[in-house]
Formats: sequence, structure tokens, C-alpha cells
Amino acid sequence: MPSTMPGRKLVKKYLANNHIKITDLAKMYGLSKQDATEYISGRKTNPKANQFILKVIRDFKIE
Repeated sequence: MPSTMPGRKLVKKYLANNHIKITDLAKMYGLSKQDATEYISGRKTNPKANQFILKVIRDFKIE
């Protein structure tokens, strides 16, 4: 599976630019804040983390 690090960076930038807290994003997707933080930071790169990043990019239409 290709790396999703560029996507993680896009998500981080989008959240910062739109004043969206990771806590709020985690609630929207039914995750703990810790999991969402680790997925976005890249500390966790398992398939579930990658799916989360791709879903956020798709849902928010991040380019």
C-alpha cells in the first residue's frame, strides 16, 4: 500500500486552516482523540489509520 503521509499533511493543514479540532473530528468518525491524533500524525499507519485519512480527505474534499 502506498504511503499516506502526503494525505496526512493535507489533513493537518486543512484542520488548522479551518479551525477544526482533532477532538471534533474524532467525534464525527466515532474515534478516540488519541486514535485520531495518532492517525493524523502518522504514529499509526495500519490499514484502519490509512482508511481514516482517505475518508477524511474524501469527505471534506481536501485537495
